[in-house]
Amino acid sequence: MNFQEFLTEEKEDNVSEEVLPEPEELDIQKAVVEELAADKARLDIQLEEMQHKIADLEKQVSEKEAEITALKSQVEELKSKLFSEQERQFEEQSRNPNALALLDRDVELPDRFPGETRDHVLEVIKEAREKAEAEGRVRRAQLLESVLVANEPDGSLAQKRTNLEKFFAENGNILSGPVIEELNRCGIPYKKGEEFLLTSEILKRTY
Repeated sequence: MNFQEFLTEEKEDNVSEEVLPEPEELDIQKAVVEELAADKARLDIQLEEMQHKIADLEKQVSEKEAEITALKSQVEELKSKLFSEQERQFEEQSRNPNALALLDRDVELPDRFPGETRDHVLEVIKEAREKAEAEGRVRRAQLLESVLVANEPDGSLAQKRTNLEKFFAENGNILSGPVIEELNRCGIPYKKGEEFLLTSEILKRTY
């Protein structure tokens, strides 16, 4: 036997000694491959479904954004119309004498008692409202109340009245020389004809 024949025989022996896979192992490998393929197919389907859902959500978001933009535009339009209507009503009221503040007066006319006129008028209105309520004149009371709500008193009249009351009390409610001198300085009458008035009468006649 030559060396070449020896190598050929050894190679044939090695091939015959290789272990071929058993049929059971082949079935297992095939099942694993098939299961992996099935898993991949399921994942592909889920991925496609998720992509469709994402696309739907993006479409819904886009639609909502368009709706929001349209609503904002409508709100701005309504604001503009409201502003125009308010301007129109203001112009109408400015031309309507009944819409003017009920206590407005011509500023060119001199105020006989500066700082008091308005408060005196408000006190008269307040007394009239109280009388209307007592007499059951509901509408008159409501109208007068609306005037009082829209016109707050200045407070100067009440302050002057308080100051005069305090001045009389500090001087024993007697028309002494210093008291008469102060009344003259303030321009407050203290006599009716030739008769001296009581301090309570002076207070009532003045404030």
